[in-house]
Amino acid sequence: MVRVHLSRLMGEKRVKISDLERDTGLSRTTLTRLYHEKASRLDFETLEILCKYLDVGVADLLEVTDEEQ
Repeated sequence: MVRVHLSRLMGEKRVKISDLERDTGLSRTTLTRLYHEKASRLDFETLEILCKYLDVGVADLLEVTDEEQ
């Protein structure tokens, strides 16, 4: 399973979903699904935008684990 650490990173940087939506142009639906780890796919462009905005690498945002939620 792939874990998305968007909620943790946003908390650490004190960024709200509405801020991220406004500043990146990504849809609120996409951001909410990623935030709650409900997304079934992730576009490379979205991944790049999030990494640049949050100033993190892909490995900071995504993690592959053996566990199921």
